[in-house]
Amino acid sequence: MGLLAVLVIFSVIARYFFSLSWKQLSEFNVTLFAFTTFWGMGINILKDEHVIIDIFYDRVKPSIKRWLAVVNYIIVLIVDLVFTYQGILYVGVAGKQISQGMEIPMKYMYGIMPVCGVICAVCILIKIMILITEDLSYFESKNKEIYKNKQAA
Repeated sequence: MGLLAVLVIFSVIARYFFSLSWKQLSEFNVTLFAFTTFWGMGINILKDEHVIIDIFYDRVKPSIKRWLAVVNYIIVLIVDLVFTYQGILYVGVAGKQISQGMEIPMKYMYGIMPVCGVICAVCILIKIMILITEDLSYFESKNKEIYKNKQAA
């Protein structure tokens, strides 16, 4: 992520102050951005930083929360597997083209989608195993503690 920031800043300064532009660098920046975005899918799963609507979830017992979370991750896994499969199909069709900037086959750039989809699927399976093996205290609502602290202040 830091490399991406440095390269984007460099290319912006080169373009606006020195009128220099490299299509290879621009294409590499887009590829690096796509990789960091898709790589983040699995990391967000492991760190519980994905989007969740927890109004209903926080009102149920911890034993029910466990299975709601497992079902939620199974649904996420299905969506991820569809994404990965469609990514493989897309690489098979569009991957034969040659990129304009770096002049490499696009399969290396589009291949980010299925590779990161597989990584995300592994992260989802790890998360499901963690949820199944955790004790019920893991599923206690963290929002209740925050609400109690706000009322006390």
